[in-house]
Amino acid sequence: MWISGPAPPCDGPVAGPESGGPGPPLPNSRTPEIIFTHDIVSVDSPRSIRQRSVTRARERRGIARGTPMKTHAMWLSASVLTLAWTGVANAQAAPPTKQQNTADTVQELVVTAERRVENLQKTAIAATVMTGADLQKQGIVTVDQLQFVSPSLTVNNFGQGNDFDIRGIGKGEHNTQTGTGVVTYRDGVATFPGYFQEEPYYDVSGVEILRGPQGTFSGQNATGGAVIINTVDPKINGGYTGYVQAQVGNYADWGVQGAVNLPISDTLAARFAFNTEERNSFYHISGPWTGDPGLKWGSARFSLLWTPTDKLKVLWKTDYNYLDNGGYFGDPITNLGTSNLFNFSNNYKTFATDQFARTILKVDYTTDSGITLRSISGYQQGRTAWTGDIDGTALAAPNYIIAEDVNERLWSEEVNIISPDKGPLTWVVGAYYQNNRYDFPSGLFDIGVPPGAVDEDLNGINSTYTAAAFGQVSWNWDNGLQLQVGARYSKWSSTNRVYYTVPEFALDFYQNETTDGNNLTGKVALNWNINPDNFVYAFVATGAKPGGLNTALYFAGGAVPPPFKQEYVTDYEIGWKATLLDNHLHTQLGGYYNSFDHFQVILPIPSQPTSTTEQNVPNATKLYGIEAQAQAVFGDFSGSIGLGLEHSELGTFFTEDPRLTAVGTCNPTTGPLTAACINLSGKPQTYAPDFTFNVLLQYNFHLGNGDMLTPQVSFSHISDQWGTLFDNVSQGDYLGARDIMNANLAWTHGDLVITAYGANVTDDHYIAALLSPIRLAGAPRQYGLRITKPF
Repeated sequence: MWISGPAPPCDGPVAGPESGGPGPPLPNSRTPEIIFTHDIVSVDSPRSIRQRSVTRARERRGIARGTPMKTHAMWLSASVLTLAWTGVANAQAAPPTKQQNTADTVQELVVTAERRVENLQKTAIAATVMTGADLQKQGIVTVDQLQFVSPSLTVNNFGQGNDFDIRGIGKGEHNTQTGTGVVTYRDGVATFPGYFQEEPYYDVSGVEILRGPQGTFSGQNATGGAVIINTVDPKINGGYTGYVQAQVGNYADWGVQGAVNLPISDTLAARFAFNTEERNSFYHISGPWTGDPGLKWGSARFSLLWTPTDKLKVLWKTDYNYLDNGGYFGDPITNLGTSNLFNFSNNYKTFATDQFARTILKVDYTTDSGITLRSISGYQQGRTAWTGDIDGTALAAPNYIIAEDVNERLWSEEVNIISPDKGPLTWVVGAYYQNNRYDFPSGLFDIGVPPGAVDEDLNGINSTYTAAAFGQVSWNWDNGLQLQVGARYSKWSSTNRVYYTVPEFALDFYQNETTDGNNLTGKVALNWNINPDNFVYAFVATGAKPGGLNTALYFAGGAVPPPFKQEYVTDYEIGWKATLLDNHLHTQLGGYYNSFDHFQVILPIPSQPTSTTEQNVPNATKLYGIEAQAQAVFGDFSGSIGLGLEHSELGTFFTEDPRLTAVGTCNPTTGPLTAACINLSGKPQTYAPDFTFNVLLQYNFHLGNGDMLTPQVSFSHISDQWGTLFDNVSQGDYLGARDIMNANLAWTHGDLVITAYGANVTDDHYIAALLSPIRLAGAPRQYGLRITKPF
């Protein structure tokens, strides 16, 4: 983790849907019912260590000459993981079930985003919903692959974490002090904010992607949206059912996963699931480095469901993950083209593992009047460790390394009171609390630039908390009109109690500082069910992301710049959802306009441009666009399509590029405009591609004797995007387009499915993330054979 202070917490896990049963259908079945749930810390946006070294060199020269010491804010954390698609593309498939009969129409999609089950086609939510079977079809096994199946979504995976953005809003700086703007949930509990994100998808019942701010039910850290991942629940009286799956592939890849339902009594059942995978590295690394760059993953989950009465349901789940990624590798960020993405040199040892556990307890009680009382409790603990070369070369200079070991502990509690689903007035009220803590053990965090000459060390504690109360009321009229009003009030704080040291310069500073704040977010929607097949909506929704603390300027006397402010977004949105051609086609069309205030970004201090710190863009950024999705089933043919078009532009904003020569001062709102003081007005938002597109086509060929052959092909395009606000190609800011094609051929014989799979079959080489001063590659072409046997 590159940690630069405590991460502002996400505030709001949400209860997931019922997901009992042996798992989703086989990949050749029709589109199944989808349950859509909604439950719910500073490193530079590509700001290179190389640039930091130049800045520090200036500072040290200033010290020698007796001039004022100037510098930048430093990374306080270090949770950085590698490659998008860490080589498990198509490796873990969704849990299968025995083949079942399905209609040749699109099945109803239901969502629980507002704490109750509703038809997605009749709900004012822009969302992409996928079952476990859908995940299998498209080879989706980690969160960063979701960008290839949903409009307006990008994930720049830097290893231990990611910059996850929806419609250009999310996380622009990969560090712990900058909170995530797209929160991820696992079984109703918000996960670590932005880190430990490589957890594989296995025995999953569904994934839901919410686009736009989720200010009422997700609250803070959902300014861009939210992702909900639900695993399969135990099934009472479900028998000893489950599945086993094995696979082999190129890069000496092999993996095994499975699950089994364990009936105990008429009121009690358990489920055990596991996943393991190993493969060789994608990289060819020369130089005097040491380590094992291969991947070794192991995960397990135990679940217990107890229903002593028809009014009480208690669900407990515990996960453990050991993810050895070998290291996080990349070539220099200033390299042009993509020919060297997998071939470069290193000169430092490498090591990278994540170990973490999560336990969740969900209790639902329904009263005689139909009111549901719900509690969702979560506890998570993790350790991330990374040692590596972070200049992407074996040169004596520059020579930059990181060696860190950080512990994180997160616990949360949410309570809901939910009215009955029917009636002219329905409502939900709730409360939420979360506490998150990072521990940096003494002697276990060092950034060497270079090591032995400038070692920036830290130890101490970063802690954050959030508390919130929320509610929503819906008025329903007989003519199909519905008015919804929701609001959420949140309080938050962030505290640093950390020592910063540079032994070679006898620098030792202590920061004991707290920043706090509050915000009010929510949503007002007017919805109209025109007829059973057409639904339109219009709403205004708001979201907020907490501010945070800057860290000590090592070479400026340990001065700490002021905290940066909260982000806010206001989303104006309209949409139309239709059921067409006698339920063979479902469509979702929407348009949005976002006003995005106080974007958090690391920039030079206006009066001290040789030092950088996290600040807020002074004027609003405009982001607007349209999104369209469709799902179709016509007999043995099925498919889906999605696209997003977006335009973004910064408001009036002056700053200097800290990687270039700093001259004079530069006021963020007035400039003045000079060769060094740049006006960024009109430039695009970071991680906001203009165009995203995805399509999947599939057909079932019946061979006789019940056998079936199912070819399936998918294609995704994400247009080019920028990793910083400066749009400087020579400094490595440019991320080219991503064009990914996958292809599978599945043979179904009875309940046995054998699938030949290919991911990124055209071997598109693309930059998956910028982690200055290196860039990380997306996964190359992978192919293999997968065998799945349900029981």
